[in-house]
Amino acid sequence: MIQGKSARGISHAGRLGNAYLNFSKLGFLDHRAAPSHLLTVAQFNMAPSPRTIILGSLSVLSLYALLHLPSSTPEPAPQEPLPNDQFTRRIVAIGDLHGDLVNMKKVLSMAGVINQAGNWSGDVDFLVQTGDMIDRGDDTLEMYALMDKLREQALHVGGQVLSHLGNHEVMNAIGDWRYVYPSEVATFGSVPDRQRMISSGWVGKAWRANYTITSRLPLHPSLGPPNTDYNPKAPPNPLSHAALSFVHGGLSPTYSNLTPYPSAINALGKSLLRRLQDRTQPPPHPPNPYPGLPDSSTHAEHELYGADGPLWYRGWATEPDSFVCPAVEGVLAKTGVRRLIMGHTPDFERQVSRCDGKIIIIDTGISKAYGGVLSALSITYTLTPHTTSRFLAASNERAWTEHEVIKAIYPDKTDVFVDSKREIRGAW
Repeated sequence: MIQGKSARGISHAGRLGNAYLNFSKLGFLDHRAAPSHLLTVAQFNMAPSPRTIILGSLSVLSLYALLHLPSSTPEPAPQEPLPNDQFTRRIVAIGDLHGDLVNMKKVLSMAGVINQAGNWSGDVDFLVQTGDMIDRGDDTLEMYALMDKLREQALHVGGQVLSHLGNHEVMNAIGDWRYVYPSEVATFGSVPDRQRMISSGWVGKAWRANYTITSRLPLHPSLGPPNTDYNPKAPPNPLSHAALSFVHGGLSPTYSNLTPYPSAINALGKSLLRRLQDRTQPPPHPPNPYPGLPDSSTHAEHELYGADGPLWYRGWATEPDSFVCPAVEGVLAKTGVRRLIMGHTPDFERQVSRCDGKIIIIDTGISKAYGGVLSALSITYTLTPHTTSRFLAASNERAWTEHEVIKAIYPDKTDVFVDSKREIRGAW
């Protein structure tokens, strides 16, 4: 058992995985390759086109409307390590879930996030979900309700849930319903009921209050709470980049609104979502024409939703090592993180680690719509003090051992992506 302020470290046997995507296995990846306005006619025609909407009972809608009226969740007090104490932070990240509550619960349980009763276990400090909970399944309402419940339960015990909008959440807000099943619409009651729910209802309010486009999650509280902007002008110290980036698609090296990170991207996401939710909801596509972004949308908002924006970018998964490994260094330097973690581009057999764990892609097609493997990413970070020497005591610094373990968790195994130790000095 790890001793200290947060005794939540776990250990699993694992093997090093340095996986690479095999796109011959991604049979319908093209369905997710680009926004509607970037699709070819052939790709558009391959997408599901439900034209008959099943009208169902309003009971589910009414129940959730009564029980879930989300407001912005306050951040828990940051964990401050006690003097002379070891600090541990455990993070679990989960990729695309696409309408499958059963597999969502399996993954959360497998990673130790929830207990047998389906409640927050208290064994992790942060749960991060990288978007695309909606579409391709019928469990939308129950899944967002579960995430809201876990968010509140985590807060009460000093934990936190970080949720992200994926391209599919924004597609639905636009009115691009190509991947919405009639059976899923029936759980809301009707098309207008569904439109209201994701715009002004409790789901739409949850998106506004608790879902961002990207997150910068510090590994140590000396860097501030989650989503503290990286300050490149701050005095350098060994922990200045001890943070992780999470996003649905990817932070392109050519994206023009990367900094200040993450507030620049999240401000654009907030403004775009507000425009989409506040406008008169257009008839959903299909069978109606593709609505597109509102006429009032800015150039920066169009870029946010473009093919190289953080919701859609796939380059970290698809480009060769000769490009991504040099290119990622620049993005890490600008954002003040040591790793980019994302979903969106699935490998149905494993999570993918590239460039010595600086890029990690965690979408494994968890939903039964894909039939991929169940998986979660576990990050355990510890900072252990050494006995203070006279020299270090005089300078108000201490010697520490920093240890970071990152591994993919599957039902029958774990793969270790990173197991890194280093000695550092500082006053934390």
